[in-house]
This record gives sequence, C-alpha cells and structure tokens, in this order.
Amino acid sequence: MATGAAEGRNLPPMPGEVRLAKALHPRDRMRIFWVLLGVLLLGVICFSPAWPDAVDSQGARFPLSTAAKAALGLYAMALVWWVAEVVPIGITAVAIGVLQALLSIRPAAAAFRDFMDPSIWFIFASLAIGMTFTKTGLTKRAAYRMLVLVGERTSMIYLGSFAMIALLALVMAHTAVAASIFPLLMAIHSLYEDSDKPTRFGKGLFIGMAFVAASASVVSLLGSARAPVSVGFFKAMAGREISFFELLYYMLPLGWGMALLLWGYCRILYPPERQSIPGLRQRARALYDRLGPMSRQEKLALATVLGAVVVLGACSLALSSRMPDQTAVVLSTTVLLFLFRILTIQDLEEIPWNIVLLFGGAMSMGTGLWVTGAARWLGVQLLVFLQPVPGSVFVLGLGLFLLVTTNMVMNVAAIALCLPVGLVVAPYLGVAPEVVMFTALAAAGQPFLLLIGAAPNAIAFGSRQFSAGEFFRAGLPASILLMLVLGLFVYWIWPGMGMPVLLP
Repeated sequence: MATGAAEGRNLPPMPGEVRLAKALHPRDRMRIFWVLLGVLLLGVICFSPAWPDAVDSQGARFPLSTAAKAALGLYAMALVWWVAEVVPIGITAVAIGVLQALLSIRPAAAAFRDFMDPSIWFIFASLAIGMTFTKTGLTKRAAYRMLVLVGERTSMIYLGSFAMIALLALVMAHTAVAASIFPLLMAIHSLYEDSDKPTRFGKGLFIGMAFVAASASVVSLLGSARAPVSVGFFKAMAGREISFFELLYYMLPLGWGMALLLWGYCRILYPPERQSIPGLRQRARALYDRLGPMSRQEKLALATVLGAVVVLGACSLALSSRMPDQTAVVLSTTVLLFLFRILTIQDLEEIPWNIVLLFGGAMSMGTGLWVTGAARWLGVQLLVFLQPVPGSVFVLGLGLFLLVTTNMVMNVAAIALCLPVGLVVAPYLGVAPEVVMFTALAAAGQPFLLLIGAAPNAIAFGSRQFSAGEFFRAGLPASILLMLVLGLFVYWIWPGMGMPVLLP
C-alpha cells in the first residue's frame, strides 16, 4: 500500500489537475477577485432596500427608482472591471449593454443603440484618418520638414516637436500622434546621445511629448475619442450640439496655450546638457529628400481630410438647419479613403475595435445614468454639500476632481459619470451647461500624473528616459499649472470670448 501510494505521488498530473494549478496562479486569483468584487458591488447596490429620495433646495423630491439603482450598481461593476482589466475593455463595454437589458434598466434596443451613436462613428472616422496619415507617410513628411525648419538648437527642437504634435492633433487622435512621432524623437535623441543613458534632454523631450499630446488633444473633435463622447453627452442632456468649429474656437487658446507653457516648463525643468545637435538639420533634409515628391495617395488623403474640415467649417458658419451632420461629413472621409484604395481591408481589420467598443459602452452607461434618473439623484444629493459654493468654484472643483480621476481610470469612464451629474447640478448653482462641458473635457483630457492615465504617457515611457516616479514629479506642477489656466479661462477668457458661464 505504501509503495503504491509512493508510486502514485510520482505519477504525472492529470490534465484537469494541470488546469487547476494554472487557475490558481496569483494573477488568476487576483483576476477572479476583481471579477467577483465587481459582481458583488452590482448585486449589493441593485438588490439593496430602497434608498431615500434626493431633495433639492425647493423641496422637490427625486426618488431613486429600481432601474436607476441598478444603473448605479452597473457603473460600479464596470468601473472595477475597467480599472482591473479583468476582460478586454471593449468586452466590459459590451457587458454594460447586456446587463442593462437583463436587469431591465433599459430595453435592449435603447442600451445597444448608443453603440451606434454618431459620436462613436466620429471616433471610428478619426482613427481611420490617423491611420491614413501614418500609412501614407504624411506624418513623416511633416516631421522631417519641421526639423529642417527649426534647425539644431535643442531648445528649438523642443518647440518644433511640440508644435508638430499640436498641429497633428488637429486631425489625428493623440495616441496616433504620439505613436507616429515617437520613432522620430528616438532618432533625434540617438544623435544627441550615443548610448541609451537617460539625459535631461531626453526626459524633457519624451515627457513633454506625452504632456503636449494630451493638451493638444482637447482642441479638436479629431484629437481624441473623449471629445466626441462629451459632445454626444451634451447634445443628449443639454439639447444642443457643439459644432466642430465651436469646440475649436473655445479650446484652441487653452490647448495650444498649455502646449506653449509646457514648452517653457520642460526647458526649465529639463535644460538640455548641450545647446545643439550638430548634423541634425542635414540628416533631416536628406530623409525628407529621400521621400521624394508627394505621392498620389498622399495628395488624395490630404485633400480628402482638408475637404472635410472645410465642409465642417461651412456647416459651423452657416445658419441653415439643412446643413449636413458633422459626423456624416467626417465619416465620408473614411468611405472616400477606401474608395481611393488608400486604405484596404487589412487596415479595416487593424482598427482598434476594442477602443471603439469601449467608448460605445461608456456612451451607453452615461446615457443610462441620465435616462433612469440616477444622474439627477446623484446630482441633487451632491447639492447638499455644494449649496453654499459659488458656481465658478463648483466648475473648477469638478475640473479638479476629473483631473485626479482621469489619471486613475479611463478618461471616458470619468466623463461618463461626472458630466451627467455636473449638468444636473449646474442649473441649481446658476451655471451654464457649456462651461461645465468644456471644463470637464479640458480636465479629463490632460492626465499628467500617472503612466496609466493616457496612451501617450505609456508610449513616452517606452523611451526609457524616465521612471514612473519622475513622470509623477514632473506631472504634479504641470497639473497645478493646468488648474491655474482653467481658472483663468473660466473667470475671464471664455466669458470674454462669448461663452455663457452663468445663467441669466
């Protein structure tokens, strides 16, 4: 018996035992923990006894319906799953639509309709445009031309690189901009320093790339996916559409102003060890010449995108209500890019659908909070603490909360919860919805503290020029600078530009 037991212990494990051993890996245990935590939060909130009504200053009562309570539970679960990435973020987004239908929060047709919202297709079109600029070589052509113009002085290389990022973010998502510019900056740094050793110039160049990509992304609807989502929320909840050029008009001074301040900030924080990089202009000119004349594909791509921007401008300036929808205009560029065979079926398959689904789920979640009344209940509850606060202080407080939150969770998730609640609270404090939306977008779009805050942060970290701690230490003063700039815009600049800040 003893011999048989000993022999049994020496036998190889059965397949089921191997699977069980793998399932008990610490990473798998943590994954199961986060999955169950999200489900537990959903269950506790969804099936808890009725919560007390929210009561505003006029005595109006806002009960939290069963569907609204379930919507809050679903948001808590989605937030945990998104932060822990227990499944792909796009699948968590799909789960949002599925559970809204299963828990009777909203009908399935309504929950999944938000995945086809025009703002989501605007995001799809902007991703296709970014892919086109990279594929055709337009990004490289612009970058090499920039280096020829700015020359070999390191301070001007800072400025030229950041200016190029800001310009590209007008028509490309900031992630695509950072991914396209990153190899160029690596090549520049290799001429500055032969080894992989970190330098002050390298720190300023790559940390600045991440910061400026974030600041420039708030300027245009094409600069980030969160901008169309924010505009979509605003249209659904405030009943008015923010046009392409209205967003550009109000956000260009803020985004590009921040980019300019960040240039000065990086020069002060990370002064280059050397004043110039000899031979850089000559090499950039040689690389530009090697590209040759603009190809037919480059010309078609550029004409298609610029044509769409011109039409969007005409739509913004026209008073007629029969002008084409701005999403349809931008999406038509995608159709044309495939018709001209600039993009192919392989490119279509490389579109990051995981990200597209993420924003669809966030749109569905935010709309669910609004439609069920959960956002109004949260907003009125929040008023108990905000009633003595002036409206402008509330706006900046919302911006500060989003600025911190967007470093820890995906900015679209922060927008999905905060913007609906902010739009509920604003009228009670005499604040116009426009300033709430623009402030939320500006704050959520500029995560300067943590590497997980935005994709450009992670891309810049790949340079190995700085540590996560160095990024945080550089980002703290930059975040304070952003709040000071936001205060300047909320109190003086935006009102001077004609933005309604306080309700009449």
